[in-house]
Amino acid sequence: MVGNKVQINPNDEECCEPSILEVSDLTVIRSGKVVLQDIDLTVHKGEFIGLVGPNGSGKSTLLLSLLGVLKPHKGSISIYGNKPNSRNFFGRIGWVSQAASNLPSQVRLTVRELVRLGTLNNSNLFSWADNGRSEKVTRAIRMVGLEDVENVDVSRLSGGQRQRAVIARALATEAEFLLLDEPLVGMDNNARNSLLKLLDQLCHEADKTILMVSHDLTAIRQTAHRMIFLEEKIRFDGPTHLFPDLETLAGLRGITPTHEGPIHIHSIPQSEEVR
Repeated sequence: MVGNKVQINPNDEECCEPSILEVSDLTVIRSGKVVLQDIDLTVHKGEFIGLVGPNGSGKSTLLLSLLGVLKPHKGSISIYGNKPNSRNFFGRIGWVSQAASNLPSQVRLTVRELVRLGTLNNSNLFSWADNGRSEKVTRAIRMVGLEDVENVDVSRLSGGQRQRAVIARALATEAEFLLLDEPLVGMDNNARNSLLKLLDQLCHEADKTILMVSHDLTAIRQTAHRMIFLEEKIRFDGPTHLFPDLETLAGLRGITPTHEGPIHIHSIPQSEEVR
């Protein structure tokens, strides 16, 4: 632990895969406020990383910076050896935002049509030629297990199915690196577990690299290999099994417990219970 930060660097054997993302000394200011400060981060191919932290801690800002949407105040970002938003990695990065599955009710798209949007780029936007796009769409739909509903309107799907559909759209670009911003929001337990299983399969069987923001600490710890706790700065970065407990996290955030001793919870006499 250095200052208010815990960083556990994997050894060379664990880092045998090449790095695809290098962030150095990154600081981002939004509306005059420092949102990210002195961020150093390396991501290796094949990792599944859970990015957690309180509301307003800079998680979404970090993802938007990696995509080149936000410009840093200082520092550098290199993805596949290029600056963010470079044409050289077009299609290698898949982005699923918080609102991606919340399509307006008046938008009528089937699952297949939605996923096909992921195959569009500057070179084929006005082309009628297929050029293998149908095969990419079929493969992406199969990867997320939506073959049975590929011709169904997205508006008729469950929340979990819609989230799978937007992930398929990202996969249709043949993305190697998936950035997911709160994909579990609004899902019931079954849908959440199903999506986490899918992401685990994409990482282990399809060789995808995943950086996923989530407020669901319990769920993400069951799947991610590595955890990052972010609150303006990186407070923890290391293997999931070494992720600290709540008391240690409070210390990393500079929060001092109000009660020095144990907290005693007294039972309420039956006559005083709220009925």
